[in-house]
Amino acid sequence: MNTLNIHESLKRKVVMEQKKNLITFLFLFFIVVTIILITGCQNSPVEPQSSDTTTDKQAMEGMIDQDSSIASFEPNYNEEDVMGFLGKTSTAIYPIKIGNRVRLVNRTINIDVLGDSAYGTITRTYEGVLLIAAAYDTAATTPDTLIKKLFTSVVTQNVIFKRVANTSSPLRNWKLAAISLPEGGTASPNIDLTKVTMFLPSGDTLMITSPNDYYLSRNIARWRQIPVINRNQPVTIQVELFSSYEEDDFVTLTYGADQKGMNRAKRKFELVSSTPSGNGFAKIYQQIFTTHQFPGFFHAVINAYPRQVIFDDAAPVENEMWGIPYAVKR
Repeated sequence: MNTLNIHESLKRKVVMEQKKNLITFLFLFFIVVTIILITGCQNSPVEPQSSDTTTDKQAMEGMIDQDSSIASFEPNYNEEDVMGFLGKTSTAIYPIKIGNRVRLVNRTINIDVLGDSAYGTITRTYEGVLLIAAAYDTAATTPDTLIKKLFTSVVTQNVIFKRVANTSSPLRNWKLAAISLPEGGTASPNIDLTKVTMFLPSGDTLMITSPNDYYLSRNIARWRQIPVINRNQPVTIQVELFSSYEEDDFVTLTYGADQKGMNRAKRKFELVSSTPSGNGFAKIYQQIFTTHQFPGFFHAVINAYPRQVIFDDAAPVENEMWGIPYAVKR
């Protein structure tokens, strides 16, 4: 065999060896990739879901937390600092500024699913402090004492959900359809809210006698829509209540606070009429508030206290509260 043939033979052997090594490498690479893909598929779900949306109830609780018309209640119920009001009378103390500060200590959400509808009740428990900046001297114009009265209040609100789909994702299956008005307070045998009427600038009127049974729509036409009011518009609210006492009660309206508690305002209702009724008096109070220039969802929160709660430094807190959500148009 001459030298040329020897070189050709060696060259063919080298090429064949390279092909064999390449095939072996590709085969091993294919096996490794296959193992990785199989392992990855076993360890990763096809439709990963976060822990807070794995059930219908958890999905609905998330919708409640994210709904601005519900979330706007607490910043208007919690007045944070002492608010002012006008007027004094000759009683044991002479209140100059009053406000309540509350802290949410418990919240439960009970939901019953009935076919394509779900009905929920939100129960919030607050620990509160009623702050009364007062003077013991009738001639005083500035407070000389701060009275703190502790109380516990319970607020309830109902919600309705409607099924809109049947997918594997609970968040896609339900929609918040309607919310009731919040109501609550402390044990209050001496004062009872019976009716609230809101006169809107549009000429429409809301007449409320049972807040938890009065529903406002979240974009479903079956219920009345949440009131939408233009900026800087006057709104008249009339409050009817039963009181055990002939003297004026302390009835206030807190409104306008966003979810950070900014732009909060407060007004004291004025007595319109008082009529003897049974063992007490049927009274009507009225006040006008003006929406501010900031758009968004808000609450008008009505608080009613018997007179002695404010004017007697030892009387325990009695309070009844109703809330009305509204929106200010952009």
